[in-house]
Amino acid sequence: MEEHAEALEADLLRHYGVDLLGWYRGELSSRRLAVLVRHLPGDSAFRLAHEGEVAQWSLTDHLLAAVVDHLAIANWMFASVNRDEDEPAPEAPQPVPRPGAQPDDSPPSAEPSATELARFFG
Repeated sequence: MEEHAEALEADLLRHYGVDLLGWYRGELSSRRLAVLVRHLPGDSAFRLAHEGEVAQWSLTDHLLAAVVDHLAIANWMFASVNRDEDEPAPEAPQPVPRPGAQPDDSPPSAEPSATELARFFG
C-alpha cells in the first residue's frame, strides 16, 4: 500500500472527501481507512496502480469480449463451410486480447484431424 500512497491519497479525496493525513493525525481510524480502501470503485487510481490493467475491465467488458469472440468464430465457420473447394480455408479468428492474459502461442488448427472427426461423429 505504501508504494501506491499517492494514488490512494488522490482516491480518498476524490471519492470520499477524506484526507489520508487524517490517518496520520489520528482523526481517521485504521479500520475506517481499511474499509474505504477495500471498497474503492473499479475506476480508482489505487486499484489501477495495484492491480494493473486487469482492474480496467469489468464483468461487462469480459462478456462483450466473449460475444465478439463467439461471433467471429461463427462467421469463420460459416465462411469455411460455404467456400469453394478450390479456395484456401479462411484464417481462424484471433480472440480479443484480455488484460492479464498471456496470448496463446499455438494457433487453432483450421482442419480437424481424422481422430477428432471420428470422436465427434462417434
